Amino acid sequence: MKNFFLAILLLFFGTGFASAQKYGYIDSDYILNLMPEYTLAKDKLDKLAKRWTKEIEETYVAINSKKDNFNREEVLLPEEEKLKRKEEIDKLEIEARQVQTMRFGVSGDYFQKRKELIKPIQDQVFEALKTVASKKKYSFVFDKANQSNLVFADSKYDLTKYVLKELGIKIK
Repeated sequence: MKNFFLAILLLFFGTGFASAQKYGYIDSDYILNLMPEYTLAKDKLDKLAKRWTKEIEETYVAINSKKDNFNREEVLLPEEEKLKRKEEIDKLEIEARQVQTMRFGVSGDYFQKRKELIKPIQDQVFEALKTVASKKKYSFVFDKANQSNLVFADSKYDLTKYVLKELGIKIK
């Protein structure tokens, strides 16, 4: 009986609380792709990544060439020369992995450059979103971009156009 009254109480008061909250969503990818500064920053970042990837690939091609030469000549080489060449190849592989980590590791150049170029733009979008959510009194705003778990969303809860307006971006 006590549980019954508790359930009734939660039903009446819980429903009122839940309905007082407003939910919405945005598509940050759509917003960002309409921002020219984001496109420029992304292109710059992509060019850097392409250049660094090419450098690393060229290094591995050179290493593989040295390995192939070593494997062909190994039987003819004295033991001392074999060890010297193996050490040289191992050293080159370690250096290549270090460069790869330096460029694309967790705190590598790519992520630092991304932080420098892209994060300020994302922060700008976030600030516009906060302004819109505050003005329209939304309690929660989800992002349907970037592997979101948002399975379905009614378009009447889409705040993307309001964020674009806040950013001063006209929709075509």
